Amino acid sequence: MISTASASLVEAFPRPLLRQNRLRLGLILLSLLIAVLFSPKLLAAGGDLTLFTSNTTENGQEFNVKIQILILMTLLGLLPIMVLMMTCFTRFIIVLAILRQALGLQQSPPNKILTGIALALTLLVMRPVWDQVYTTALEPFQNDEITLNQALSNASSPLKQFMLAQTSTKAIEQIMDIAKATGEAKDQDLTIIIPAFVLSELKTAFQIGFMIYIPFLVIDMIVASVLMAMGMMMLSPLIVSLPFKLMLFVLCDGWALTVGTLTSSIQGM
Repeated sequence: MISTASASLVEAFPRPLLRQNRLRLGLILLSLLIAVLFSPKLLAAGGDLTLFTSNTTENGQEFNVKIQILILMTLLGLLPIMVLMMTCFTRFIIVLAILRQALGLQQSPPNKILTGIALALTLLVMRPVWDQVYTTALEPFQNDEITLNQALSNASSPLKQFMLAQTSTKAIEQIMDIAKATGEAKDQDLTIIIPAFVLSELKTAFQIGFMIYIPFLVIDMIVASVLMAMGMMMLSPLIVSLPFKLMLFVLCDGWALTVGTLTSSIQGM
């Protein structure tokens, strides 16, 4: 009886229709939640119902504890994007992926290993920046010496200096032309510095990847020429060249050279 009823229910409501109903229900619930949170009565209510209040002090405008928690939770949600867009993680992961492709290894090292290596190098390289952010922004804010606005401003300053040191002049000028911005690069906000920084990181990563790829490409060409001269055209050159590329990479301590090249490419270290 139960199986018959379930089958009839599925026939009456196909899967696409059920998905549409679920989506509509989710949108309705989200709209109700937004309407409740941002209703004028709730915002105007006093006591524990106050979500968005601010006080003007001698140090500037201070938000209440609840809005501070909301801002901090939002920043935590944006943390992966900030790691990708505001650090040298993009450069490291692209170079490591190109290195794996040049070696002819499709799944080794796995993506998780490459991501872990790139993240560890990012934390190591940007350690002075993190220390400066903690000293100038996080620690004073925890001690109630500065407001939240001042803490965010102090935290963004070291990141801006780091990104500008890695950003090419051509990239920053191009983004400023697109945004119709004027003034010096150091006076621009993060909406202009971040795109220019990402473009420069991509360019630098491909330049390093090109230099890494060349020796392995030469080995592939030599192996392919030898196989053709021997009449072994049915044998894939990639299979034969893989041991030679691995041997070359191990003998020259390729991982140390790659890590050294990546870290030395960071300006200001």
